[in-house]
Amino acid sequence: MQDLIDNLPELAKDKHIENKKFFAKLKKKPPKNLDYVMQDLHDNEFKKTDCLKCANCCKTTGPLFTDKDVERIAKHFKMKSHQFISQYLRIDEENDYVLQSVPCTFLGANNYCSIYEVRPKACKEFPHTDRKKFQQISNLTLKNVAICPAAFNIVEAMKQIIK
Repeated sequence: MQDLIDNLPELAKDKHIENKKFFAKLKKKPPKNLDYVMQDLHDNEFKKTDCLKCANCCKTTGPLFTDKDVERIAKHFKMKSHQFISQYLRIDEENDYVLQSVPCTFLGANNYCSIYEVRPKACKEFPHTDRKKFQQISNLTLKNVAICPAAFNIVEAMKQIIK
């Protein structure tokens, strides 16, 4: 697994043009059953993939925090929202709340998330490969294949199924 994680940015870079063309075609004419295909590919991949052996998403990127995420997590810590924000978050160039730094503050040495039960929506949904109307998030997916081995494998399998 670590070999794949270490080589993922390079593998994703090698496949970037191919993937970009594939997603451009997919956007123009998505198959009627795309949501079902993606759900199957996602489910099959995550039967084989243990995120706790990887946690590359938590180590290399940070999620966006919605106002609801901030409220829920602050409550979990018995803090006021503004205290949580000032202690853990910053506002990025797109005016979104993000972590002050990566790796994620809440990631333990064992790859477990200390706020798993109340984690941000973006973390719950990552790598977004089972999202409805998947073709609409191709730019996000192109980024995620360089971070997440499961996303990389799902896109590779997808290209074999959808010609």
